[in-house]
Amino acid sequence: MARPQHTNEDQSVRLLKVGERVRHVLSEILMRGQVHDETISAHNVAVTEVRMSPDLRQAKVYVKPLLGQEEEVVLKALQQNTAFFQREVARALKLKYAAKLRFMVDESFEEADRIERLLNDPRVSRDLDHDEG
Repeated sequence: MARPQHTNEDQSVRLLKVGERVRHVLSEILMRGQVHDETISAHNVAVTEVRMSPDLRQAKVYVKPLLGQEEEVVLKALQQNTAFFQREVARALKLKYAAKLRFMVDESFEEADRIERLLNDPRVSRDLDHDEG
């Protein structure tokens, strides 16, 4: 029997679903304090997004310590505990392969703040008002 053909849209929806499930598992682990690391336990860390590779073997995990405190220290602690996180995600999701997790600081908040400041700049506001008129 031939394998069913999957469209790019099906593939991307699956990647999003798996990424979201991984995000939920990691968030729960962090929220419950299941990691035996003082640095991680001392900080509230939000998992903002997980992007899966097309083969589901790698995942980029975007994290943000709440209040933006000691991002580099928290990131290093997460990276040192990657094996634990990978094992827990694989166990919870029962996937064929355990995805290799790569933790990264989510900088989208800073970028959004920078754009907001630019849009609120009086010179930009003046130009936007001029274009509407």
